[in-house]
Amino acid sequence: MNQFIYCIKPTRLDILTDGPTEEEAAIIGEHFTYLERLVAENVVLMAGRTLNTDERTFGIVVFVASSNQEAVEFMQNDPAVSRGLMAAELFPYRVALWSPKGPPSNEN
Repeated sequence: MNQFIYCIKPTRLDILTDGPTEEEAAIIGEHFTYLERLVAENVVLMAGRTLNTDERTFGIVVFVASSNQEAVEFMQNDPAVSRGLMAAELFPYRVALWSPKGPPSNEN
């Protein structure tokens, strides 16, 4: 399996400062469910976003696919992308280092 990464950016930046509309919130929920299911299927290796709310913000999804075409379809099937909430760009990718401990917990 090949590794890929796609970067996503909101098509309406105000979603981060003013909050999502009801429709946008529903799409975000679908997006999260889509990625969560694929994490459980060991397709998505990692997904997350920056916490800034300016034009530099972005999210990433690191995943595996058997071909470039499958990777494109995977990205395009993300509800946030297919429904126009996020613009996406795909790249071939390779994780060079991965801690056996995994990411740190989110406890503050």
